[in-house]
Amino acid sequence: MSASQIFFYVAIVIVVAIYVRQFLIKRSIVQYDAGSVSAKLQAKENIVLLDVRTSAERSRRHIPGSIHMPLHELKGRISELGKFKDKEIVCYCQSGSRSLSAANILKHQGFRVANLSGGISSWM
Repeated sequence: MSASQIFFYVAIVIVVAIYVRQFLIKRSIVQYDAGSVSAKLQAKENIVLLDVRTSAERSRRHIPGSIHMPLHELKGRISELGKFKDKEIVCYCQSGSRSLSAANILKHQGFRVANLSGGISSWM
């Protein structure tokens, strides 16, 4: 087997592993569509919206009342979310991928979390 074939097979294994990991994470996190989150907000349910996009993305549009904490800052700022331990934190990003990672991080820290499936793109 040549080096290029080995590289190709290793690349395939890595890609498959990433998709399997994302699939398993997605199954372990509650997924809400935009309508469900909107209804929860209108009913004044005990939820907090967490925007994990960059500052530039947030400046273009965001869900009013949401908290902003970019994904790359989340681990270093997680203590700021301690006051929301009694609430469900619904994470969102542009499409729902980064927010799924954020929800997974928060879940492992003992938070009640959910993900806005489709991100802010589905909200608008």
